[in-house]
Amino acid sequence: MRPWTQVPPQSGRRFVITGSNGGLGLETARILGSRGAEVVMACRSIEKGEAAARTVPGHDKGRVQVRQIDVSDLASVRAFVAGLTDEGRPVDVLINNAGVLGVPHALSAEGVEMHFATNYLGHFALTQGLLPLLTDRVVVISSREHRSGEIDLDDLAWERRPYRAFGAYGASKLADLLFMRELDRRLQAEGSPVRSVGAHPGASATSITSGSGNPVVTAIGHYGQRLVGMPAWRGALCSVYAATMDIPGGTYIGPHGLTELWGWPAPARMSPKAGDEVLAAALWEKSVDLSRP
Repeated sequence: MRPWTQVPPQSGRRFVITGSNGGLGLETARILGSRGAEVVMACRSIEKGEAAARTVPGHDKGRVQVRQIDVSDLASVRAFVAGLTDEGRPVDVLINNAGVLGVPHALSAEGVEMHFATNYLGHFALTQGLLPLLTDRVVVISSREHRSGEIDLDDLAWERRPYRAFGAYGASKLADLLFMRELDRRLQAEGSPVRSVGAHPGASATSITSGSGNPVVTAIGHYGQRLVGMPAWRGALCSVYAATMDIPGGTYIGPHGLTELWGWPAPARMSPKAGDEVLAAALWEKSVDLSRP
């Protein structure tokens, strides 16, 4: 397969990228900035975000902006949305990238498990809030691990079930794909020009397990991905492809290689669970309830 690396020019287009002070989010920002895009780096830490922003092409030309958001905290999400809304400028593409993996059991202010809160629910609320500003698309970042995910809408706090960090991660990534497909169905039904698409980075060398609190999990994530995975910039190409190429709503992009661990951007495989429209609709309604102020 011929590698896809020719990102189209993005001058005049504005992207919001969550979790962009490091890892895949930062590499996505760098690639888009190098093609002339305006980038809003949505980061939990302004200090870290500003330091990262200085490495993004276009920063010296005023095309890179850092704004604070903690996607696990819906009050922070609402404040972020209010700031962009007050600014009144359109956003072409929202890339829901921020995520955690392997973190200890903890609950958000809404009483849901932290993988679900960070990887899914905060992005659900962010997307809903920014939809009036969006002109082109939403990109939802999922994972190969969505295939192992199981969602229990009656136990989002993992109170009845024994907590499994990687099980919770898989559930959150399944929720992302259910949301991506359901959002696109609703946008099409409304006749909206906005589309919803998904992507995953395969095995990419990032520090996503650094918040696990478990040195073994952190080490496996840090060194294991570097041994078998791709550099972060190559994993980010899947996000960039989904964000910039003319693909239909509902498309899911991932690495083209065996088991989608590495490779160049290509259509990826979704599990049958990710196509469950009944579960997707139920998840949507539950998410509306949970994200209500």
